[in-house]
Amino acid sequence: AKENNIPAIRKLLIDGTCDIYQRGATGETALHVAALYNSVEAAVALMEAAPELVNEKMTSELYEGQTALHIAAVNQNIALVKALLKRGANICTAQATGHFFRRSSQNLLYFGEHVLSFAACVGNEEIVQLLIENGADIRAQDYLGNTVLHILVLQPNKTFACHMYSLILSYDRNKEGPGSLELIPNNEGLTPFKLAGVEGNTVMFQYLMQKRKHNLWSFGPLTTVLYDLTEIDSWAEDQSFLELIVSTKKREARQILDLTPVKELVSLKWNMYGRPYFCFLALFYVLYMVCFTMCCVYRPLKARTGNKTSSRDNTIYVQKMLQESYITYEDELRLVGELITVIGAVVILILEIPDILRVGAAKYFGQTILGGPFHIIVITYACMILVTMVMRLTSTTGEVVPMSFALVLGWCNVMYFARGFQMLGPFTIMIQKMIFGDLMRFCWLMAVVILGFASAFYIIFQTENPENLGQFYNYPMSLFTTFELFLTIIDGPANYDVDLPFMYSVVYFSFAVIATLLMLNLLIAMMGDTHWRVAHERDELWRAQVVATTVMLERKLPRCLWPRSGICGREYGLGDRWTFFRCQQSTEPCAFSGLLGRTDKSGVNNKGFNCKVQNITLQEQYTSSSSSWDAKRKEC
Repeated sequence: AKENNIPAIRKLLIDGTCDIYQRGATGETALHVAALYNSVEAAVALMEAAPELVNEKMTSELYEGQTALHIAAVNQNIALVKALLKRGANICTAQATGHFFRRSSQNLLYFGEHVLSFAACVGNEEIVQLLIENGADIRAQDYLGNTVLHILVLQPNKTFACHMYSLILSYDRNKEGPGSLELIPNNEGLTPFKLAGVEGNTVMFQYLMQKRKHNLWSFGPLTTVLYDLTEIDSWAEDQSFLELIVSTKKREARQILDLTPVKELVSLKWNMYGRPYFCFLALFYVLYMVCFTMCCVYRPLKARTGNKTSSRDNTIYVQKMLQESYITYEDELRLVGELITVIGAVVILILEIPDILRVGAAKYFGQTILGGPFHIIVITYACMILVTMVMRLTSTTGEVVPMSFALVLGWCNVMYFARGFQMLGPFTIMIQKMIFGDLMRFCWLMAVVILGFASAFYIIFQTENPENLGQFYNYPMSLFTTFELFLTIIDGPANYDVDLPFMYSVVYFSFAVIATLLMLNLLIAMMGDTHWRVAHERDELWRAQVVATTVMLERKLPRCLWPRSGICGREYGLGDRWTFFRCQQSTEPCAFSGLLGRTDKSGVNNKGFNCKVQNITLQEQYTSSSSSWDAKRKEC
């Protein structure tokens, strides 16, 4: 079969000792081998002798489920495909489910499971048409729930993938309705369009947007177009396209935020509602933290009445009991602030917990763009407030511990609101990357060095008089002193008025070289490298921060405060959906590049391929006037 030797095949078939159904090491039959080496005549001879071979599947764990039709489609052997179909090859039930065909980091290709997706991924238009005409199901899904359109989005060759996408979609009888092939989600809830965004496939995204574009009119180099925002606008989407882009780990996905019409839609949302609401929220939070801080500063204390039991005891005030804490007018005023603080903490938990359950803790707290570390900070802050409240109500001493943590965490969370400003937003990401990247790795090395040298210092001074040991009189103090030495907070803290052990000088010299000269400069170099990498992505990161913030506000604010973007398609003959977005495009690129949402004096967006939203369009597409909005909606 491999050599396409027909006489030899017929001779073996006549010989009764040869088993035509015999399988090889990977579970392949002779027909699979003939298909693999494009031996059409040999394949025909085998099928004539044993018609059952046509639908025989490979049985090995690696290639399980693969039929000769799969192999012929991948090899683009049209003659063999026709011969197999003529002899009853089953297109719909043949599924290649072996490990070789699964999507994983170890596999170099992913063609799905069905014959149609195999043919589409190699880009053979004639075979695809032949399979569909012979009953191939274009809606078939693999073990991940991916249809052939999903699989095309994942292919590295973007050009032919777009062509095959259009070809297969042309066979969809329901492509304009709710049951369209393009709207079938996979197991992760992603349609082919959303998958293109998650994977950062800018070529496929632009191709799909061109299919959704409707030209209204042209005037010289200017063209007014209408974009369909279905699956893009996050207003009514449970799994927002914009949120998927900023939460993915692929950097290519963030480039979509700079493409039309996503760039214009985000700019419109942010400038019209996102920025004002976010600034108001930042101001409200700062005032809230000032209120909490004042409640802590004026917390109920009373003079200590008992005698001191130790010469090191320096306490002069103690916490009041609950019955003594709310008597005077000042106490009642403080009580109002404390109630505001507790209500704020409860509101924070109410707003955060549903998002954790919806997104998942790992993704919610692990994504820097989504503000993951700040979510941890604000939730911990709210918990500390509730712990402080419980300790106050039960008159338990030690409320200063959770109160101190809450103050630090609450004020550190103010940095979250820096993302609303282009100059400060990337710096918060830089700080997060340095803390959770450079500093975390450095702390492991620092702990090992401190532990080793602290033990050495303690052993050196173990035989000396404890009254003249300086800072190494016990092991815990040795650890703390060595930590201070590591950070160069103090100099060598030994008692130089007495004779010191010789090994102290040797160990201290080694510590100074390793800790100060080597490790601290290594940390500085690591942070410098992180700064350089983030600085090259600052504009891209800020756009992602703006999108994440806009989606967050859109989810949490009432619908009456954030109207839906888009205009009704009825007046343009495009149905009754409010998912269309109008903008102007120019075929002439501008000479200057601008930032997100900035326009030049001519009113055209200043970056790359020009697209802008006119002032009249802003009022028409995104207005807070309830009367005109409701009137248009009722009319539509």
